[in-house]
Formats: sequence, structure tokens, C-alpha cells
Amino acid sequence: MVDAGGESRLEPLEVAPAPCEVTLVTLVHGWPEDVNRWAASVQAHPPEADWEILLVDNSGDPDVGAQVQALAGERVRVHTIQPAVGWSEAANEAIEQAAGKLVVLFDPGTEVEGDLEPLLRTLDDPAVAVAGPFAVTATHSLHHIEESSGPGAHAIEGYCMAFRKSDAQAVGGFDRKFRFYRIADFELSFRLRAAGGRRAALVPVPVRKHAHRLWEATEPEERDRLSKKNFYRFLDLWRERTDLFAE
Repeated sequence: MVDAGGESRLEPLEVAPAPCEVTLVTLVHGWPEDVNRWAASVQAHPPEADWEILLVDNSGDPDVGAQVQALAGERVRVHTIQPAVGWSEAANEAIEQAAGKLVVLFDPGTEVEGDLEPLLRTLDDPAVAVAGPFAVTATHSLHHIEESSGPGAHAIEGYCMAFRKSDAQAVGGFDRKFRFYRIADFELSFRLRAAGGRRAALVPVPVRKHAHRLWEATEPEERDRLSKKNFYRFLDLWRERTDLFAE
């Protein structure tokens, strides 16, 4: 490339990462202190299989980006989305960028406090489409969704959800119309399960929830409006598939 002064300069090339078994990923919309805590907790309790951390910066904030970039290292990659996009589109970019066969998507407001192996091993079962420590079930209809205590579950919450990269790609990833995060995790859980009649698995690995920043940072009226919009789309897509939630 030639700059304004007529001299040639080289643009850095983004080298594709080497394939690995597991990508542990989070989406960054701000609050780098949360990202730092989450990444440190993963590094303190790493998987047994070959793994990487992927930080996807969707903040649109150069200061946040610089703090996130400072975390990059041997097993930590940073991918920046510019300009910032909706939540689901950012999550799909994360899936595409993941080098792992398995993807574990975390909210940055979580903290890993112990062994994740039981969660990863659950996906050795081809009958399991998605797994995580926080799950919900629908009782009677999709209008009645409750926290699941197991062992059965109809959807996995996005605080920590594990799935195969190839499966997510095969169903098109998260629905891009979910620009706000609410219900996008339920919808992908249903789509993954519908492909092949598979199930969601509640796996109680030690992951702690801290403050959910996107929820707290959104004005109550706006988050209520966006949540309802997403829920009605979820209903429109899946209310007729009673085989996915009827007991």
C-alpha cells in the first residue's frame, strides 16, 4: 500500500489461528474489568484439551479496545468488530472466528470457579446439541418458561453455553434479528435441538454469575421493549414445535 507521501508501507496480515479443540469466547461491549476477571478465571481452570480464549470486542470504544488488546497472549486472541453490530451478529462473528471444534460462549459477567471438563465431555454424546450450567424449561407452553433444576432442559442460557462449531454453522448461528441479547440463547438452543431431534443438557459446572452489565446499562423501558420484541419473535418461530418442549 502507498501512503500519502508516496512511500510504500506494509499492512499487517491477520494470520489464521491453528485449529484447537475448544474455544472459550466472550463478547465485549464494555466493562474491561469484567473481561479481565473472566479471562483470568478461565486461565486458572483451563480445559484438559487444547484450548484458546477468544475476546470479541464489539464495544466500538477505542479505550475499551486497547484494554482488551492488552490481554492478548499465547492462548488469548482478540478480534475487533468495527463498527459495532447487534448482539447476535457479534456472536456469529465469534463462532466464525473460533479455532475450536467446540465453542463455549460466556457472558463476561461470569467467573469460572472450577473444572469445566464435565461440560465439554457432555458434547461427546451426539444426542446432545447444546449444554451449560444454567438452563430453562417450558411448562405447558412457551409462555411459561422457568429455570430448570435438571436433569431435563429445553434451552441453555447464554451465561455459559457450549455447542459444536459445525452445528452452529449448519443452522446459521444466532438469529441476527436479535440485536439485543435477550432470548437469543433460547432461540439458538431450539434451532440446534431441532436439527436432528437432539437435546439440551444441564451440566452444573462451577460458573458464578456477577452483574449482567448489558441488562443494567439499558434503560428499564427500553430493555422491556426489546425483550418483548425478541420473545414474540421466539414465539412466532417455535410455538408450533411442541415436540421441542412438550413433556
